[in-house]
Amino acid sequence: MVQLYYIIGVLVATALGWVSWIVVLNKMSPFLSGDLALAFFYASLFLALTGTFTLLSYYVRLAVTRSDNFFRNLNAALRQGVLLSIMSCTGLAFQRLRVLTWWDALLLLMIVALVEYYFMNRE
Repeated sequence: MVQLYYIIGVLVATALGWVSWIVVLNKMSPFLSGDLALAFFYASLFLALTGTFTLLSYYVRLAVTRSDNFFRNLNAALRQGVLLSIMSCTGLAFQRLRVLTWWDALLLLMIVALVEYYFMNRE
């Protein structure tokens, strides 16, 4: 039963993250608000993507591993969600600066994969 509360908490936080991201998109102008609008944009997108990637990763882990250890699965899923969100937001920031190329995106992906590989071997 405790597991359900954790999943519902992540789901509610994810929904709030997406709602806040949509509000930032609709109500704040990056030309008028400047750096504050960009900070809210990236922060709300990071929270929304982290929750989304965490939930997706958790359910994929359940389907693939069929492990009963809830907290170990959720911990790994949260770590993967944060890493994928960092990669996505960094890619968007690079694109905003007009410096994103395909090899930069590939390098970001490889960095995330190596960090995840390190944590997987550490367990």
